[in-house]
Amino acid sequence: MSEAEEDFATLFEASVKTNRIARGQAIEGTIVAIGPEVAFVNVGGKGEAVIAIEELKDADGALEVAVGDRIQATVVSTTGGLTLSRKLVRAAATARQLDDAYRAHLPVEGKVEREVKGGYEVRIAGQRAFCPISQIDTLRDTPASAHLGRVYAFRIIEYKEGGKNLVVSRRALLEEEQRASAVEMRRTIAPGAVLPGRIVSVRDFGAFVDLGAGVQGLLHVSEMSWARVSNPSEIVAPGDQITVKVLRVDDDGQKIALGLKQLGADPWSTVSSAYQVGQVRSGRVTRLAEFGAFVELEPGLEALAHASTFAPTGRSEGWARSVPAGTTGAFEILSIDADKKRIGVALVPAGSSRASSPAASSGQIVPGVRLTGKVERLEPFGVFVFLSPGRTGLIPMSETGVAHEADVAKTFAVGSDVEVIVLETDASGRRIRLSRKAVQAAQEADELREYHDRQDARPSATFGSLADKLRGALKPPTK
Repeated sequence: MSEAEEDFATLFEASVKTNRIARGQAIEGTIVAIGPEVAFVNVGGKGEAVIAIEELKDADGALEVAVGDRIQATVVSTTGGLTLSRKLVRAAATARQLDDAYRAHLPVEGKVEREVKGGYEVRIAGQRAFCPISQIDTLRDTPASAHLGRVYAFRIIEYKEGGKNLVVSRRALLEEEQRASAVEMRRTIAPGAVLPGRIVSVRDFGAFVDLGAGVQGLLHVSEMSWARVSNPSEIVAPGDQITVKVLRVDDDGQKIALGLKQLGADPWSTVSSAYQVGQVRSGRVTRLAEFGAFVELEPGLEALAHASTFAPTGRSEGWARSVPAGTTGAFEILSIDADKKRIGVALVPAGSSRASSPAASSGQIVPGVRLTGKVERLEPFGVFVFLSPGRTGLIPMSETGVAHEADVAKTFAVGSDVEVIVLETDASGRRIRLSRKAVQAAQEADELREYHDRQDARPSATFGSLADKLRGALKPPTK
């Protein structure tokens, strides 16, 4: 066959192939060249079609394909050659085109007209379609009204009765786009990275954050703030734009742990310089436990007022009734362990001089001092006495001043006031030995001293005064 005959056969074959392709038909081809306005697509049999460059760009205007890539498209014109489109024009879409789009999984353009039971009514090429509410978006908490009147690209997932019964999905297209870019996005996500994100949904345990391309991470409630958060909805809401820090990523990059509080300073980092034992600070009771009350000294900094630091009341858990959650007051710092993030505090009675003094206390419980405390509990070896917040002393049984042990419970009722004298304390000032018998002895000594003082104050009879009285008695009466 001559060269002229071969060229004629090629043109004839391409012409016949073109004639066999109908408008609205879905075809697949390979991009062979990209020009300034159109790209050329080889659709097989040495036939070529053209597609507008705008059809091949993403939302940001960047070209999504390159020479050699295969694409799926719909034939929109056969006049003067094949013209393709990857998105059906709404005005030109026919039942045949919709059927081709359904079979080729091509997107179609539609307008969300109104909300109906279970989803939305979408108008596509003059035909009504139904989009289930779960298929309108990848976001679960978007208000229904946000989609009304919007024009979106949809994928036909059901095509029945010649196009009279259409079910479409926008979510399928969004997820497809997300999967395409998710792989690249996950490469940029590594522990320590600080990334922008958008709150997708809020749950009791935290919030899911979209980091882009459909890649989501979990912002746990414990990582939202240094302060205790009981309700994540108080911190974030669906749709909020936030910046988060990547804390952990599992091996396959499917589970991503995020943090918000890590972008701010940890209040425990300054505890050693800002707080010292003996200081009095204002605080708020946040919650109660069997062993004590948790007190917020500042956002993110909680201390514990142990049950033993409250004055005994004689009733089980009576201390808890005096400090319900939300109570504010002055608290004395008893202990600090910055490494373990623990601070021990004690409530300072309202109206006392310590309540208005932030300075560290010098401590006034020293041997020989006389104090009044409250009976905290009784033990076979003695009586524990509450002296001040965080300070409890022991009256050994030998120092109770009670002759018979059976009378101890009657003399020292739990919650009653008792006056004691400090016999000794250890170096830390926490182990305090008390005596009630010493108080009784001191009281007896005081009474004896007062008696002698009264006797000394009386005028005493002298020898001269007695003689004067005798002379007066013997003197005869005057007439």
